[in-house]
Amino acid sequence: MYFFQLPLAEMAVAHNDFEFIEQLWQEWSPGWRCPKAVMAEIKVAFRNPSVLRAALGYYRSQFNPALQEPDLADIRKRLSDPIPVPAMNLHGANDGCIGAETVAGMESAFLKHFENHIIPSAGHFLHQEQPDIVNRLIIGFLNKQLS
Repeated sequence: MYFFQLPLAEMAVAHNDFEFIEQLWQEWSPGWRCPKAVMAEIKVAFRNPSVLRAALGYYRSQFNPALQEPDLADIRKRLSDPIPVPAMNLHGANDGCIGAETVAGMESAFLKHFENHIIPSAGHFLHQEQPDIVNRLIIGFLNKQLS
């Protein structure tokens, strides 16, 4: 994420037909390979300079307040407030971007029912890697909220 702060990030990401994206996905979801047809569509999207700029802008604004939208300042202040609604977190055990250890203890941020599920054999893109498990957990969580 720190690399994305550099002005040359756009050029590096686009180099060699967005090989960087393929490598990043492999690092973030080790042991899983994005289907070639899906990766081809991702590259089509990233060829649009606005898409690449927006994707990098997300990471850049995390570390540079000057890049954050001023109209959202009040919302950003409230991000650390306790969350007053039921919630569920799904996280891949092998996430190479945001380690599973980072979600330990997050239940203290929630005032109502909270579930934290670490999905074995999944990385950052767990909804694509383990769709049956992810869908089952989401449906189960929603059914609990309806009953």
